[in-house]
Order: sequence, then C-alpha cells, then structure tokens
Amino acid sequence: MSIISVTNGATTLQLNSETLAITVEAGGRRWSWAEGYVPRILLKDGGEKRFSEAVEIRHSIWKTGVGDGIRSTYRAFPNGKEEIPFAFETIVWTEGSTGDVYFEFIPRCDEGLEVTGVCWPGPMSFEEGDKSWYSVLNIEQGLLLPNDWPVELTKMHFGGQFCSAAAYMPWFGQVRPDGGYIAINQTPWDGAYDVDHPADGPYTHISLRWLPSLGKMDYRRIARYTFLPDCDYNDLCKVYRAYVQETGHFVSLAEKAARNPRVDKLIGAAFVHKGIKTHVDPYSDFFDPADPEKNNSLVPFSIRTQEVLNYKRLGVEKLYLHLDGWGQPGYDNQHPDYLPACAEAGGWEGLKELSDTLESCGYMFGLHDQYRDYYFDAATFDKEFGIHAPDGSVFEMSRWAGGHQTYLCASQAPYYVKRNFEEVLRHGIHLEGTYLDVFTCNEPDECVHPEHRMTRRQCLEYRGQCFDYLTSRGIVPSSEECNDWAMESLVFCHYGPHDFMLAPPGAPRHGIPAPLFNLVYHECMILPWPMDHLEGQEDYMLYALLNGGAAYMDKDGAYPGIDGAFGSNKVLEENIARWRIVAELQEKVAKCELTRHEILDGDPLKQRSTFSDGTTVTVNFADSSYDIVYGA
Repeated sequence: MSIISVTNGATTLQLNSETLAITVEAGGRRWSWAEGYVPRILLKDGGEKRFSEAVEIRHSIWKTGVGDGIRSTYRAFPNGKEEIPFAFETIVWTEGSTGDVYFEFIPRCDEGLEVTGVCWPGPMSFEEGDKSWYSVLNIEQGLLLPNDWPVELTKMHFGGQFCSAAAYMPWFGQVRPDGGYIAINQTPWDGAYDVDHPADGPYTHISLRWLPSLGKMDYRRIARYTFLPDCDYNDLCKVYRAYVQETGHFVSLAEKAARNPRVDKLIGAAFVHKGIKTHVDPYSDFFDPADPEKNNSLVPFSIRTQEVLNYKRLGVEKLYLHLDGWGQPGYDNQHPDYLPACAEAGGWEGLKELSDTLESCGYMFGLHDQYRDYYFDAATFDKEFGIHAPDGSVFEMSRWAGGHQTYLCASQAPYYVKRNFEEVLRHGIHLEGTYLDVFTCNEPDECVHPEHRMTRRQCLEYRGQCFDYLTSRGIVPSSEECNDWAMESLVFCHYGPHDFMLAPPGAPRHGIPAPLFNLVYHECMILPWPMDHLEGQEDYMLYALLNGGAAYMDKDGAYPGIDGAFGSNKVLEENIARWRIVAELQEKVAKCELTRHEILDGDPLKQRSTFSDGTTVTVNFADSSYDIVYGA
C-alpha cells in the first residue's frame, strides 16, 4: 500500500493509492472515508465501473498559488479486448487561506460510457452508535440524525437531488464530540446525496453523487469541505450562511422590500388558503368512482368575498388570501391554459369583486398557478414542448386532479406566466402576491429537444425568471417550498416544513427536527407555518414561534390526507387568537437573524431559539407551553 500525502498549514491530505480513499487531518482531528467504500461510475444498464478499473491511473502532487493537493488521472476503461476512452481527473486540495478542502471531479473525455452517476467523494467514517454523533441533513426545514436513531433512513425523496425538497440547501454535515465538518456542493444543479442509516444505527454514511447533464458529465464538479473543532449544527449553518453572503446569493427581506414595498405588508399577515372549483378527472389517481361527490365541488367567488368581510368584522388587520381553483378548468387542471376565471363561480366579475373587497380591507391577494405540470387536455397542448428525456422519451402520468399530463419544458414557462398574468391584470384583478406551484419543491428538469434544449441549471434560471417577472409587476412571488437556489427572488412560500409534518400524524420520524434553513436564511424569507393541534399530537404553533415565522389562520388542503393536510383547528375565533400570538412575534423578528437554536437538557421536546435582537423563544412540546422574551 502506498500513501501519498501533502500538508498545507494545519491540514494534511492523504490518498491511499490502492483503495483510492482519502483521509483529512485538520487541526489534529482525523476524518477518513468509511472502510470499504469504492469510488465508482454508475451506468445506464445498471452496471458500474470502479475508478480502480481504469487502464491508466496516475497520482501527483498539485500546487498552485492558492493551495496544495493531490491530482489523480484516470484514463480509459477495459471493454473486452478494447478500451473505452472515458477519462477524468480528480483533484483534492487545501485552500491555504482558509483550510477548506476541495474535492473536484473534472471530466476529460465523455465518450464510451452511458453514465447515470459518479459516486465520489466517499462518505466519512461515522461509526459510533451514540447520540452525541449526529448527521445534519437539509431535508426540508432540517433534520438532525443521531447515530443511534431507531428509524431507518436510506431512501430519499427525489433521489436525494439538491435544489429540491430533499435538500433545501446544497450541503450536509456531521458532528462528533471533538468536531465536525460541513460539505457544500458548489455545483448543485446536477448533484445528489445518498444516506445510509440502518435502524438503530450504529452508523450514518453520507456521500455525494454527481449526475450527468444531458447525458454527459460535461463540466467540473466541486464540493467544499470545512472542518471545525468543538462545533454543533448551529456552527455548520453559520459557515454556510457566510458562504452565501460571500457569493452574493444572500438577499434579505429588507433588500427585497426595497424592490417591492408589498413585502413589508406581508409581514405579520394571517395566511388563509381557500379554493373555488375542484374537478377530478376520471384518469386521475385521486378519482373516486364510489363517491362522485368527492370528485367535483364548487364554491362561488361571492362566498369567499363574504368570508373576507367576516375576517374584517372579527378584527383581522392583516391578511393574505391564497386562492386555489379559480380558473375555469378547476384546481390542477389543464395548465398552463387555465383562463378564464371560473364561470360557474362568477367569472371575471366575481373574481374582481373578491379582489376589490380584499383591497378595500387592506388585505393581500394571491392566486395559485402551475407551470410544470402540462396537461394533455390543455387547449394549446403540444407534446413537442414537453420535457424530452436524454433518450428522447416524454414522461407521462395521471397523478393529480387533471389526469393525463407530462412536464412542460421550463424554457416555455416565462412566456406562459407573462401571457396569463397580463390577461389577469387586464381584467382589473388586484394582485399583490402569487404562487407558482412546485418550482421550489420538485427537482430541476432537463430537456434534449433541439428547439428548447435545457440543462438543469438553465431550468432553475427559467423558473427564477418567472419569479422576477412577477416582481416587475409589483406582485410578491411565492412557490410551494423554500429553496436555496431561489433565494435571490423568492419572498415567501406555501410552507417550509419539517419532513414529519407532511407525513400522517404519528408516523415514525427520521430524526430530530431543527430549523437549519432558518438558521441561514431567516431574514430573507417569510415562511408560514401550519397551526394544527390535533388530539394526541404536539401543537404546531410552537414551531411557528420557534422559527419567528408566519401563521396559517384558516387553511383548506387541496388534497386532504397528503402534504400536511390531515385536519386543523376549525374554530375561527380561536385560530385568530393563535395567529395574533405568532404575528406579534413575527413583526418583531422577521428581519432579524436566527442566531441560535438549542435542544435543552438533551430533550428534543424542549427547544429554544434566539434572534439577533436578543429575543428568545422557549417551547415545551410535552405540555404545549412557550415563553417569549423580547429583546431590544
């Protein structure tokens, strides 16, 4: 066995030339890859090529004016009596000024292999079956996974892709008693991560997986590891916060309000989620042939108008109404051809009356809309503008209410958004906010159609253009969940929940919830929280308080029984009183940093948040108690 070693400052990198494993010694602390891990290339046919199978492998010391490291070159792979020319390099190096360690995968020749993923760098050895050893995962709002946690976690939503609900932020980390590390994916658009945590541990392995872009590895992929002594998850979050501030990705609510003053109006508002028309297509997975009444429903705009006036009568000063199913086809039907306003509910006149009433009450109004799900029965549907996979196929499903659909290529979305909203505004609808569904929840798409070829990174750019168009028209943009890639444009969302909130009550939890996203981005986004307090369950209002967020005052789920729609408080006056408690706090701290979150006395039922103005919020989920101490 041959060890290649290079030292820069307090950091030493070692490469085992036999196993290709990397060890990092940083500040006297040693981090090694998990024993037996094999760097490999995943193939379309289900097979794999190990790095060690390369016909030619060379290692050398790599030095520049900013750092030192180890370069490895892998050229050609055997294929019977022939050689496949596929070749790449890896560079692992330490930045002299910071001590950060970079892992770079650099393709040199993309020919000869149909790659579906590159598994490198490997997971750190993290084998101690003790709760003081825990992993930090950005699954939705955030999760701490102790090594001895009893519930298995091995399968990730969206295949673990970054830029989706599987990772609101493109990093993960691990903490042990003597220190920890944070791994930041600096090229997250074509990346994913894998987690291996069996029931009861005693270990957790987390590793990166690079995805091809339009069938090719194509460009350099970069992950940055920062190693810290004596740290916790708060410290990892602050490392990432500094990174996004350094790169210009951090845009505060104050900055967003400078572009659109309506941002400030949203702070402290009661969130109300209501619908108009539901139509479930017979081909939809949600269609119930045994109970036809469940498949179709209608609430006139005039009823929603009366509800708005009732909120005003009950003393609600600030409110944001999110309206589902307002278009003629009904909720989740025939997108992107959703206009006109639903005729049976009162048409454009009825929608305008509702809009005018909200404006006269000083309330805010936003519409639900959708520019990813592309329905075959939409008036202008053309399969040519659907997402074309690298093999030329077009995905089809019938999951949602509208039935048969594919995905619209995001290159087309900005045009449809402008077409539809210009028409809405021409009818005098006073919009102050709007919701573009799934953009910040679902993974980025890619498309090979020659007329609208699109990488995943470009997909996110097109989605961002949709948000920016809304801002240009004075409309505050939102989407389904919060996500790091959209933080320069997005102001609020439907929710930014912990993952257990989207599972049925009582379902096993995958770890301890922690507000990782808010520890980085609290003063950049307005996150409304569910306020449910179901019998035998904890009071979700406490999460709204811990996070200094907004509150749902009245919410009807579009699809009961999924996505957190498992019931709610239905006494409106009680909901209003609870909203006031949350709103008072939010108005104090919305533009403050969430500086620290703590689990008190080692008990996950007792937690505390501290904001940059000195405000503290302490909650006890066991007895639903809370204590708010306001700062300066």
